[in-house]
Amino acid sequence: MAKSVRMADIAEKLGVSIVTVSKALSGKDGVGNELRNNIIKVAEEMGYNTKKSDDEKKDSYFIGILNSYQYLEKGSSFYWSLYERLLTYLLASGDLGVLEVVSENDAANLCVPKIIQDKRVDGIIAMGPFPDDYLNMLGGLNIPLVALDSYKAKFNYDYVISDGYYGMYTMTDYLIRMGHKKIMFVGTVGETSSISDRFYGYCRAMRDAGIIVTEDMIIPDRDNAGKISVDIPVNIKHLATALVCNCDFTAYEVSLRLTAMGIKIPDDISIVGFDNYILSEMSNIKITTYAVDQDGMAAASVKQIRRRISNPQKNRRVKIVSGEILIRDSVNDISNL
Repeated sequence: MAKSVRMADIAEKLGVSIVTVSKALSGKDGVGNELRNNIIKVAEEMGYNTKKSDDEKKDSYFIGILNSYQYLEKGSSFYWSLYERLLTYLLASGDLGVLEVVSENDAANLCVPKIIQDKRVDGIIAMGPFPDDYLNMLGGLNIPLVALDSYKAKFNYDYVISDGYYGMYTMTDYLIRMGHKKIMFVGTVGETSSISDRFYGYCRAMRDAGIIVTEDMIIPDRDNAGKISVDIPVNIKHLATALVCNCDFTAYEVSLRLTAMGIKIPDDISIVGFDNYILSEMSNIKITTYAVDQDGMAAASVKQIRRRISNPQKNRRVKIVSGEILIRDSVNDISNL
């Protein structure tokens, strides 16, 4: 099935912003006639669907975006990057977004976000993991809600998530095809739904290759506060030829620890990450990773929240957004050894 053309694709082809494409295709002011006509022409050539569904033909909305303090670092985190993309797609839809960072104390005390208390927003996008009690509290506020990059089956919300299961299956299968059999998983299983999904994908790939996963093949990557912290066993070279890291931040930390131990990547140990976060390219050796489609997740979240606001009674929808593997320099091919 052919991938549908998005405004982001048109913008990339023409070297303009998504907002400019949106204005041109919707007939809004702010775009010159020559550029507008060119955008329309290219959109038609690329097969862009200009017919919008009822969910997309609504007024402008003010959307609150929530993220936990422990997962957000301005300018240098996966969620900050995702937040920036949300703002871009909200603006392209004629909407506005505002971020509220939720502290651990506020989440533990079930404090209602200020943007909801002030009745400033039409809907909420809860970005990233939150405690169950806090999510349950948000769901009881009678405000449209979409959970982004987190999934809790017991809550009847709309969800937009990356395909962590298949993505990590792909990464692990790639290592296996490169000749690796002693592959360990680096991640605190159960810490978040994303880590668990990725662990299950790793386990399935290992099982399909006839490799039994045991508890001693898991290296935790979080401390008691949920921060990234990895302790690499001193005999790691005897335990594994490859490490599957649940995210690029963890992969970056692992690369630093291995280097400090005098272990060469990928000559001694191969590593892979997940997310295609900037750290995967900032390390001493560029890390092979699974690129999460942040644009796709942001666009789907905006569409979902607009749908939920305009049609509150519609059935719950779970949108899974696929990504792709990016092969770089951190994996050694030992298939012929």
